Amino acid sequence: MLYGRVSETSAITGLLASAAAGEGGALVLRGEAGVGKSALLSLAASLGEASSEGRAMRVLRAGGVEPEADLAFAALHQLLRPVTGLLDALPGPQRDAVAGALGLAAPSSDRFLVSAGVLSLLAEAAVPDGLLCLVDDVQWLDRASADALLFAARRLRTEGVAMLLAVRGDMPVKGVPELRVGGLDADSAGDLLGSRVAVTLGSGAGVAPVVRDRLVALSGGNPLVLRETAARLTAGQLAGRAPLPDPLPGGEQLFGDQVAGLGEAARLVLLAASLESDLDVVLRASSRLNGTLPDPGNGLRNGPGDDPGNGPGNGLVEAEAAGLVAVEGTRVRFRHPLVRSAVHAWAGSARLRQAHAVLAGLVEGDRRAWHLAAVALAPDEEVAAALAASAGRARARGGYGDAATALARSAELTPDPGRRAERLVEAATAAWLAGRPGQAETHLAEARELAETLPGHPTDPGDTPYDETGRPASQGGVRTVAELVGEIARLRGRFELNGGDAAEAVRILGAGDSLEALADASEAASYVGDVDAIVELGRRARAHPRGFLRDAVAGVGAMLDPGGDDGEELLRAALARTGELREAAEFLWACAAASYLGEADVSAELAGRAGAVARMSGIAGQLPVVLEFVSTAERIRGRLAESAAIAEEGLALAQEAGYTNSVGAHLANLAVVAALRGEEETCRRYAAEALAIAIPHRVGLRAAVASYALAMLDLGLGRFEAAHARFVSITTAGPGAGHPTVVWRSTPDRVEAAVAAGDPEAAREAVEGLERWAAGATTPESRALLARCRALAGGGDELFEEALRLHGEPFEGARTALLYGERLRRTQRPGQARAHLRAARETFQRLGAEPWARRAHGELRAAGETAARPQSDALAALTPQELRIARLVAAGASSKEVAAQLFLSPRTVEYHLYKVYPKLGITSRTELARLL
Repeated sequence: MLYGRVSETSAITGLLASAAAGEGGALVLRGEAGVGKSALLSLAASLGEASSEGRAMRVLRAGGVEPEADLAFAALHQLLRPVTGLLDALPGPQRDAVAGALGLAAPSSDRFLVSAGVLSLLAEAAVPDGLLCLVDDVQWLDRASADALLFAARRLRTEGVAMLLAVRGDMPVKGVPELRVGGLDADSAGDLLGSRVAVTLGSGAGVAPVVRDRLVALSGGNPLVLRETAARLTAGQLAGRAPLPDPLPGGEQLFGDQVAGLGEAARLVLLAASLESDLDVVLRASSRLNGTLPDPGNGLRNGPGDDPGNGPGNGLVEAEAAGLVAVEGTRVRFRHPLVRSAVHAWAGSARLRQAHAVLAGLVEGDRRAWHLAAVALAPDEEVAAALAASAGRARARGGYGDAATALARSAELTPDPGRRAERLVEAATAAWLAGRPGQAETHLAEARELAETLPGHPTDPGDTPYDETGRPASQGGVRTVAELVGEIARLRGRFELNGGDAAEAVRILGAGDSLEALADASEAASYVGDVDAIVELGRRARAHPRGFLRDAVAGVGAMLDPGGDDGEELLRAALARTGELREAAEFLWACAAASYLGEADVSAELAGRAGAVARMSGIAGQLPVVLEFVSTAERIRGRLAESAAIAEEGLALAQEAGYTNSVGAHLANLAVVAALRGEEETCRRYAAEALAIAIPHRVGLRAAVASYALAMLDLGLGRFEAAHARFVSITTAGPGAGHPTVVWRSTPDRVEAAVAAGDPEAAREAVEGLERWAAGATTPESRALLARCRALAGGGDELFEEALRLHGEPFEGARTALLYGERLRRTQRPGQARAHLRAARETFQRLGAEPWARRAHGELRAAGETAARPQSDALAALTPQELRIARLVAAGASSKEVAAQLFLSPRTVEYHLYKVYPKLGITSRTELARLL
């Protein structure tokens, strides 16, 4: 029975009611040990299972167990085991990833796919009456399970799933609402004490108010401490006739007294159970610890000749009778986590190591590796190798956090310095892919420091003997020191680029000579906007044999080199190989090649292909970065809703992964979309947040995009002088604050602002710059933009007409129609103007570019059209996510295929379609395809 807890019960009831209505959510219950979190989970289970009109929620339960905290996906397996029969309902990639994580199929290394699959599986399990997930002791979940469950917890809004997470201590749980569970108030504590005393001492016993108040004050109202303390006090003490003991028995001390009062066999059973939960293993281990033989029968009887009171079976019975453990099926569960702490306090470090050693001989695989590690007091390659193998298995299933922990411990136990440094590098990589940048940087710093002491390091005097492979003879089969140092440097550079100082990344990566290192350094320099570095790195890339990556890096450098004359030829050669590309990173280089040729439309198309490859192939950990470019591509195409939805997805993934600079990139993209929609407050907020990251981290590309957003906001709202000033400032911003690509891509906007602000000379200069930049551009869209700019800078109407014929992107085409219509109206040709202005307004309304639609409508009125502005296009009523799903479905994708692409559950896709159809006045996918 629960006492008090009115607010907690209300919160849980509300969460369950929302989930039953199809609007799921998650709640963290945080409090100290014994405060009642588990009791609240049990209350939630009883409420969820309570049948209402024949309907009851499905309930799934799991709990963190300290000995299993390093076993990847252990908790997830515990939670999802009852619903694995639903896996076939998931999209193929998600099904395979979850099955691999649970050991039911070949593993998948993409943790995002695993997490998305968990979300989909929970959504399936919620049908038809809802699902309640209860997870206790979250602080002891293995990291892979915690990552997947928290990913799902943050995305339950459209699912009929309620999730309650109980956590002790300060473990952060980002993005999930939290309820602090405190001690009981005095009245509720008094009721609890009265009930407990009646059970232990009889109904006639009571608790004096002064004693009650003293117990509540000393225990902080902790229910566990109150119950256990009351059970240990005499009737006289409770009635106030005898003094209370000092210190007051409670918590770990109380359980310690109980453990100390048990027989040796019972204590050894508890010791084994504190490290393993399998009943058979616990009994066999306690037998060995006690010097007896395991029972050949059912495991509960003592062997022949054993002391009847000293065997594991009797020990288990005694421990159960004391209320410290319970057997549930084939598992031994502690009554409370503090019992485990009390057992370890009794055992001491030497006996704990002995228990680990015994258990290592009884279990296999990952468990054996961790038991061996707990025994080791000095470096031991056999144990280190076992941990490294365990890490490999975790990594193959997407459990990068657990792999990082195993590799770090493996490194501690590795005798050879070179191999130890290698394992630290692997630990750093795994931690980074797990979204733990701080841990990754710590491991990499340790590896770097260790590598500097190795024979053969660049600082070594050079008298170390080498074998025939070029490796120091003492290092055996590990990579050369030069290879190790190069890999450490490359990782340092990548870490800086994703989450730190981009200019420092250029310096670190630029020290390498391999083509991959030069490409990474050029990428970093591009983020910074450091033209000199891009040019120099392009020159160095020419030393490598020709190929896609070499030509792309060299070509980009040549395009920015005042003395370069073959940049276009190199980039065309790189683009000619796009049919050979398979990796998302390669498509991003192709995207850059097209961009530097002035072909923004081709660049956008290649970015889209990079995103598709990234989603389906599972480039673990890099999807947030790829989505930066996919979001930009959708915006360039004029698909503002899709751009915003992708940026929001990328932002959430980047925040979860700890990719700070990617967070800034998505914020900058969201600022531009908000600017084009005329959402001034939102635009300014996103831009400020993006600049707060980009400027100190010297990510000039993203700083320039954020500044571009503010300029476009002014331009769209008719503040032409302010817009002109902002565009000019973008052209003068140096490395770390500006970027040449943003300069040329914003040139059409700068020309428009300059003309409207009354600075035709600036407009002509901008056009001349665009002509030089886009000299090699051949796509219709790039030629259309150049024709429009020439028209604005003093050219004739035929240039506007040419631009309108060439445009393929709707937003830019509408802008050209608007500008042409404005010219026609102002030159006394309103009849000709109206058709262009009307077309522009309709397109802007369809795209959600509200300020541009208002501007076109104003021009139409000035041109003599008096009709009221039409209602917004029906598509404008869709949310970004709804529009994104609608377009994919209209293109023929099934709900499963859409879910696989967008990291959603199929049921979430169906939920959005259910809302899309009435908004658009349709009833089927066929009608949707016709409409879009």
